[in-house]
Amino acid sequence: MATSPSSAAQTDRPPAASPESLDRANPEAEIARAVRAYSNWGRWGADDVLGTVNFITDELRLAAAGLVRRGASFSLSQRFDMDGPQRGWRRRTNPVHTMLDTGTDASLGHQGFPHGIGGADDVIAMPLQCSTQWDGLGHIFDHGKAWNGRDAAQTVTSDGDLVTGIERLARPVCGRGVLLDVARVIGPSLGARDAGTGGPRDELPDGFAITQEHLTATAAAHGVTVGRGDLLLVRTGRYARALREGWGDYAGGPSPGLSFTTAGWLRRTEIAAVATDTWGFEVRPNEFDEAFQPLHQVAIPNMGLLIGEMWALEELAADCAADGVYEFLLTAAPLPITGAVGSPVNPIAVK
Repeated sequence: MATSPSSAAQTDRPPAASPESLDRANPEAEIARAVRAYSNWGRWGADDVLGTVNFITDELRLAAAGLVRRGASFSLSQRFDMDGPQRGWRRRTNPVHTMLDTGTDASLGHQGFPHGIGGADDVIAMPLQCSTQWDGLGHIFDHGKAWNGRDAAQTVTSDGDLVTGIERLARPVCGRGVLLDVARVIGPSLGARDAGTGGPRDELPDGFAITQEHLTATAAAHGVTVGRGDLLLVRTGRYARALREGWGDYAGGPSPGLSFTTAGWLRRTEIAAVATDTWGFEVRPNEFDEAFQPLHQVAIPNMGLLIGEMWALEELAADCAADGVYEFLLTAAPLPITGAVGSPVNPIAVK
């Protein structure tokens, strides 16, 4: 198996197993240790373009179809409109929707069609990662290397991702979905109270790092397992707070999320993908004195893990809590935008 560039900086100490054991002053070394231990470079061959989505087999999709009992379906997408979470960071804006033809044009006879027919048409302009989306394998690099050890400069150019464009994932991202509602299981123990009911709030506070122990405890509480080929959804409650209080700094600000130390668990479980209801998937502020999205740096270019962000999990979570079933058929195909490093998605869970 190939070796990643970050390994040059690593020491012989194994990756940190808990947030308390992280060397917070040295993210470079911690990232290097994690890369050395958890890299999947070469696992599916030198030409691989799917990463962990390789774990989803036709047999697993067939089994996932058998999870449908009621036929109830849930859209897991936030809205795509100008009243969205983006604040302009790195030129990310909210969608701009423009009408090209309207009912007014038709009523006034301005469209020039025969026998009274008229119509409406529209266009949308938006960054591909402005709302519910997948991070493609060409989205993040590690020391100039893209997924599977490729040169980032040769992989993603001004023409787009020439190798691992998001269109590669348009077919296979469908299988068994599993919701881990960490906020519902862990949140009440943290003391936050609902202003309306006075009861415990099923949300995690900003800066709360979800650890392997939180994930396994939540799975046990739900009576569900997490394993090979699963499409894992992790609810923090951050989106629920945005719905209640407004977007605020939802996009890029402090947030609960996965701890850097979950990298090993994410690899050992052999999940195909993970998505959260937060802007950035991992806990913010990050768990180092100075860092930016270090778990992304391990997970995407080194593990080949598909990551989803800004998913709307509230309706599904409420249904799972009501019937006690936390597994379902999930289809979440990205748009096949040639060469894109991310894509909007309208994931559909069916129970």
